[in-house]
Amino acid sequence: MFALSSCCRSIPITAFVSGLKSTVGRPSNLRFYANEGFRTGSRVVRRRTLKETLTQPATDTPYAVGRLAAAGAAAFGVGALAYYGMGLAKEGGALENSMLWPQYVRDRVHSTYMYLGGGLTMTAGAAALVFRSPTLMNLMTKNSLLSLVATFAAMIGTGMICRSIPYEPGSLTTKRLAWALHCGVMGAVIAPLALFGGPIIMRAALYTAGIVGGLSAIAATAPSDKFLQMGGMLGIGLGVVFVSSIGTFFLPPTSMLGAGLWSIALYGGLVLFSAFMLYDTQRLIKMAENYPSYAARPYDPINAQLSIYMNTLNIFIRLVMIFGGAGGNRRK
Repeated sequence: MFALSSCCRSIPITAFVSGLKSTVGRPSNLRFYANEGFRTGSRVVRRRTLKETLTQPATDTPYAVGRLAAAGAAAFGVGALAYYGMGLAKEGGALENSMLWPQYVRDRVHSTYMYLGGGLTMTAGAAALVFRSPTLMNLMTKNSLLSLVATFAAMIGTGMICRSIPYEPGSLTTKRLAWALHCGVMGAVIAPLALFGGPIIMRAALYTAGIVGGLSAIAATAPSDKFLQMGGMLGIGLGVVFVSSIGTFFLPPTSMLGAGLWSIALYGGLVLFSAFMLYDTQRLIKMAENYPSYAARPYDPINAQLSIYMNTLNIFIRLVMIFGGAGGNRRK
């Protein structure tokens, strides 16, 4: 939101200053008229209204600010990994404490990440199947309010159903079927990204694996509650990114306001879900350590990995769009 506000304010100020430059050396000719702007002799420099500023053709400024924010977050991540990886923190992280874990905690963490890998594999398979079906691709690429509402309903609905079913050990339980359905729906949602082309998809997948792996290493080496204190700020950031993402459906990126919303949704979302990866990784480890073994319901590794699963998909989606040119980095 700060990036969008800064970009919107800089343009009328620049126009105002450029209008003043033409009057240097002729102060007696400078008069201000409320309805016209600045009049310099016979020339009138009209002030831009807020509507004109927001609807004017987009520049690269919003995307440049977004890229700068993403670069700053990457530098912070590298620094944090070096700091915690070298053991400079006073308190040990999960990686050091794992030596003292009982076997059931190790099994919980292992099964959680096994389900995460399985969910991502099923999602990729479902996306490939939908991409090969012209009928399903036509359905998923419709840009209408009805399709948007249906997509949100399918994602949220299947996710809620999956979370609400109790976990039971077994091969084909109701919980696993609901989880597979949710992964299939998410695969159908991201299937249109394949239109960007195989090289971009592979590049984004490799970058996603690197980001997720690096952030997981940071969360594992940092003190166990270091990133659990970010919940409130992450919730506010999620609201901003969500509203910006909705706005991109109604405002084209060719306008200044639309470009600002695109920058927040892409680069701001990339930074936000990377931060969520730190938070959710430590929350997962904390849950595996503290969930009572005598509880009425057993530990649920499917529910435990869903947040990290969604973070991974959100990072991947944004990287595909950025590499595909939606982030203002098209080669001219």
